[in-house]
Amino acid sequence: MKTLYWMTRDLRLHDNPAMLAASQSDMLLLAYVVDPRWFRPGPLQCRAMGDHRWRFLWQSLMALEKSLRPMGQRLHIAYGEPETVIADLAQQYSVDRVVRTRQPGTEEAGQWQTLQTRLPKVVFQQFETHSLFTEGTLPMALADLPGTFSQFRKQVEKTGQRHSGAIRIRTLTALPPPPGFPEDTRGLCPAIADPRHPLQFRGGEDAGLARLNEFLFENHGIADYKQTRNALDTWDASSKFSPWLANGSLSVKEVAETIDEYERTETSNESTYWLWFELLWREYYYWYALKHGANLFRRDGVQGKRRNGTFYGHRFMAWTQGNTEYPLVNAAMNQLRETGYMSNRGRQLVASCFVNELELDWRYGAAWFQEQLIDYDVASNWGNWQYLAGVGADPRGLRQFNLKKQAEQYDPDGEFVARWNGKSDQPVGLHLVDAADWPV
Repeated sequence: MKTLYWMTRDLRLHDNPAMLAASQSDMLLLAYVVDPRWFRPGPLQCRAMGDHRWRFLWQSLMALEKSLRPMGQRLHIAYGEPETVIADLAQQYSVDRVVRTRQPGTEEAGQWQTLQTRLPKVVFQQFETHSLFTEGTLPMALADLPGTFSQFRKQVEKTGQRHSGAIRIRTLTALPPPPGFPEDTRGLCPAIADPRHPLQFRGGEDAGLARLNEFLFENHGIADYKQTRNALDTWDASSKFSPWLANGSLSVKEVAETIDEYERTETSNESTYWLWFELLWREYYYWYALKHGANLFRRDGVQGKRRNGTFYGHRFMAWTQGNTEYPLVNAAMNQLRETGYMSNRGRQLVASCFVNELELDWRYGAAWFQEQLIDYDVASNWGNWQYLAGVGADPRGLRQFNLKKQAEQYDPDGEFVARWNGKSDQPVGLHLVDAADWPV
């Protein structure tokens, strides 16, 4: 059998059921497609891929290719639209099967459907490599996924299982040969920009596994995670697993089992549970996105609630550039723009400001996060923005934080605001008045 494995958010060898299935072939072509549309502004005026995530992704691709070489394999990196690139490769090498990780986004689902239409004689297979559970091992049917996280968590915890129970593939030691080493088009990909404020994130499977071991068994950061996780700007205050989880360099089941190991061999407390609790939030949004499809991206959300909010260009620009009337928000937005990362607490605060104080359409904020975040995940990002905007999985509706109190609690000495230049000299107000008489 000739197999084409279209790699997406599964850039690893460990615990990768799609790679395991693809390895059961006589010939295997491993392909990753960099879509030019990622780098162009979309309908919400933002790019799907910004400089920070692109740098991290490229590092991850290079790390994966390095791991493949000892097995006589390589990664075919193509620059083009996946619907065309994958179809052309499948026809060029007469493949019998196309394998991919299941994707929760509607665009990704549409691409998969298009390929099936173009290649009617090819077998298409998708695997769950990005979640703790498979659809078949969830404690409920996908159509019956609860409308709130709390209900989902209770049903999962009642099973006593932290993931699907399938045996993890630690790693692969052999793969079928490729069809030679065809020329790819990686040279057409955008250049990698140098970061202004480089963080400790380095793309790739080995780096993700090293961070997992560091946070749990070297620094024991998990032992007081619940107390430290809301810090705005401290490396070991939170796990920082999210960038590797987002592009699949790190398996979420590997993280769950490593937490289990830590609890067996070191300590088990509220903080170790809380890291698992956060993984479960991520899991919930994965299935939430698959269930709700296009409603994940609609202004009125999955609840169909009419939200006040529109697009004021000057307010949006002030928010993105850290030039609002709120120093803590400005500091967090400057941190995001310059590093590609923002703490969980920071994300909640700037999103609350966006939909409440600035009265903007939440989708524009979600789109800006998509462009800027190094750890962007379609389900978690859009699901969380819906939650804050009161049109998603929150039973209490719209969330609004008191920004003054939040600053007093999480930045009492103003260190974070000072570090990230949160005090704007000329903040942009909510209303701009045109100097010309009206009507024009």
